[in-house]
Amino acid sequence: MIHQLTAVDPRAKIGKNVTVDPFTTIAANVEIGEGTWIGSNVTIMDGARIGKNCRIFPGTVIAAIPQDLKFDGEDSQVIIGDNTTIRECVTVNRGTKALGYTKIGNNCLIMATSHIAHDCVVGDNAIIVNGCAIGGHVEIGDYAIIGGLSAVHQFSRIGKHVITAGGSLVRKDIPPYVKVGGEPPVYAGINSVGLRRRGISNEKILEIQSIYRVIFQMGMNVSQALAYIEREVLSTPERDEIVQFIQSSQRGIIRGGGTKKEEEDNQD
Repeated sequence: MIHQLTAVDPRAKIGKNVTVDPFTTIAANVEIGEGTWIGSNVTIMDGARIGKNCRIFPGTVIAAIPQDLKFDGEDSQVIIGDNTTIRECVTVNRGTKALGYTKIGNNCLIMATSHIAHDCVVGDNAIIVNGCAIGGHVEIGDYAIIGGLSAVHQFSRIGKHVITAGGSLVRKDIPPYVKVGGEPPVYAGINSVGLRRRGISNEKILEIQSIYRVIFQMGMNVSQALAYIEREVLSTPERDEIVQFIQSSQRGIIRGGGTKKEEEDNQD
């Protein structure tokens, strides 16, 4: 149901069983999938592509032009996957010609007052906690959790299954499967609790942990550690993912900071 006190352009493509609450504005070049709920006082601007069964809470602004001085009015989009929840007063900016879109995956939760800048790509099942500021061109992997009030520097990458402490100032890439905390954020062990919740076996967690022990706790630099892993550690999808992530890093990765006690805690 579309409330009569909305401003919905008749050219917008709105699916079946979409609910739009009062005082919401929806522009012409917008597509909204079936079953989605749009709360009151939401602004959805040209270029928004919103999936099925999403929930968008009051005060949110989706697909405003990017806060990038190089933006020259080019056509671009915000793409939001199915079953994603966007809480109050979130802002998600359109892409620029660099990528052409900003993308949030399926089953994500973007909590209140967070900002996702132009050309970001957020994977499936990610959680961005209240008040986060995600800079332009950032990549966030599946199942990642960004702690509240964190700031992520533009062009940074955060791997799958990562969890960051609240208030983190992320300046470097964070490889998959790890916990980070402190200032500056450093390696604080494997996200073993999150991995177990997602059905990852203890054997696989120990394998991942042994790889990061080489990278962060054996006194090697990153190049030496990667060479050792490729030579000595059996190739698995997880090993290869970690190695390829680090090899492709343009900003460098976080530093090691995990302790022996933290490793023992991860094995409990």
